[in-house]
Amino acid sequence: MNSKYKCSVCGEIHHDYPALNFAYPNSYYWLTEEQKNSFPVHIDSDFCTIEYPDRTDRFIRVVLKQKIAKSGLYLEYGLWVSVSEESYEDYVANFNNENHETIYFGWLSNALPDYKFEKSIPMDVKTKSGNQRPEIYPHLDFDHPFVHDFYHGITKEEAEKRIHNMLSNSPK
Repeated sequence: MNSKYKCSVCGEIHHDYPALNFAYPNSYYWLTEEQKNSFPVHIDSDFCTIEYPDRTDRFIRVVLKQKIAKSGLYLEYGLWVSVSEESYEDYVANFNNENHETIYFGWLSNALPDYKFEKSIPMDVKTKSGNQRPEIYPHLDFDHPFVHDFYHGITKEEAEKRIHNMLSNSPK
């Protein structure tokens, strides 16, 4: 099922909602320019590692599909999760394996603008066949408005407000 959406930025009618993408995990955004130049940092469209003096953080790019209640539609997010060294190495080793399907544990590593995050949310990270980006699912027992909305859905109006806000605030 497709939905028509008038983009408040370009004014054109689109037939699908755009994916709301985060270019980097929050940990990368929070680094100062000095840290970015002094810590070993690797980042591309699918992987990010930040080597601090006392630890290495590892992130992978994922997709989250937010249900839009009473519509059969989804609002997609391109997000990052942090994963363990073991999970990261397994994902890297199988990145080009079209048949690799598994589930990793991860932590949401982007703060969605419509929620207040005191701490990260635990996620199941499900890899998919066909080399699609992994999809994430918050742990149902984690008490947070984001988790409630994920499992119960948001309104179409809320989805369109989020799209408008992200597109209006994105760099041109």
